[in-house]
Amino acid sequence: MTTGVDLGVPATQAIRSDEDVVRVRQLVRTTAVAVRLSLVDQTKLVTAASELARNTLIYGGGGSAEVSTVSDGRRRGVRILFADDGPGIPDLDLALTDGYTTGGGLGLGLSGARRLVDDFDIQTAVGEGTRITVTKWSR
Repeated sequence: MTTGVDLGVPATQAIRSDEDVVRVRQLVRTTAVAVRLSLVDQTKLVTAASELARNTLIYGGGGSAEVSTVSDGRRRGVRILFADDGPGIPDLDLALTDGYTTGGGLGLGLSGARRLVDDFDIQTAVGEGTRITVTKWSR
């Protein structure tokens, strides 16, 4: 994962309902526009954020998304930390496999989100919740 310097106070959105998932998408889109991500990169980031926010709600029992702008000296980006205190992911390698699903969906959630962003880091432990940090950098 590429490190960056936070450029401002992060905005935090609780994730407790479907409406909060929509609010996360709106916050991410607004931040991506402010950082001047291309329309394609905005769409990729919002899509990844939507999937991860929904996972936070459904599998983590709710949590939060912290959205911040970052810089690595050459470019700016948007970093999002999704956090929950849910059951954690028992088999992370399996959960990151294309096609794997526990919810009857297409199984593209975590692996798909990982492909849509530039940096993807996941920390999880059974019984301790999950923290996923993603970053999309300007080109």
